Amino acid sequence: MSTANAYLTVRGIDIDVIYKDIKNLHIGVYPPLGRVRVAAPERFDDDQVRLAVIQRLPWIKRQRETLRAARRQSEREMVTGESHYVWGLRRRLKVVERPGRTHFEVEGERLVLFTPSTTTAEQRRSALDQWYRQQLREAIPGVIQSWEQKLAVSVPGWTLRRMKTKWGSCNRATRHLWFNVELAKKHPDCLEYIVVHELAHYFESNHGERFARLMDKQMPDWRRRRDQLNGSPLAEEDWGER
Repeated sequence: MSTANAYLTVRGIDIDVIYKDIKNLHIGVYPPLGRVRVAAPERFDDDQVRLAVIQRLPWIKRQRETLRAARRQSEREMVTGESHYVWGLRRRLKVVERPGRTHFEVEGERLVLFTPSTTTAEQRRSALDQWYRQQLREAIPGVIQSWEQKLAVSVPGWTLRRMKTKWGSCNRATRHLWFNVELAKKHPDCLEYIVVHELAHYFESNHGERFARLMDKQMPDWRRRRDQLNGSPLAEEDWGER
């Protein structure tokens, strides 16, 4: 089965498009951030795909809101036995209540939280967020430095923040980069992919063919990394011929 790829932006939403030898068009919304992917018949062109997406925007927005609601409802209680992901590995949380500073350590296959018994779940979640940020602060500089050399570019600065719908972002005017704190939960290959993806925007503003060719040249397996980052679909809608 032959395939081709395109990258569109529709009403501010980035869309991954895969053209395949299929009969109907499928629209999927992927966790955890609501990435939208379209599998389209080869006979379709970008304008037809864009129109299909526009017509289904209410549905897409509902799916994205469902994702966000699910994320809010799944807030961790920060107790022993919970699962937390660290660099792509699922680790069981062990809570050790004792006086002193609240902090995390990785011990074997466990993520251990040392904390006073009086700390609340919110305080423990905040401590985990800070720990994830520290993991990224230690990992990102080396990845950026490596790709600065490969791409002959210079990154003036970068920031960590929580983002609802993006893993990373690039301001082409200032060349400043932003990275989603959630990346600390993903495999290091995913972090490297996002670094390269955002640096590629130094050269190409959108996700068109030139952007894809640049990514193909610099990171031939970037699609595998992207799929690894985005996981399985939340929902998928099958469009017959309209």
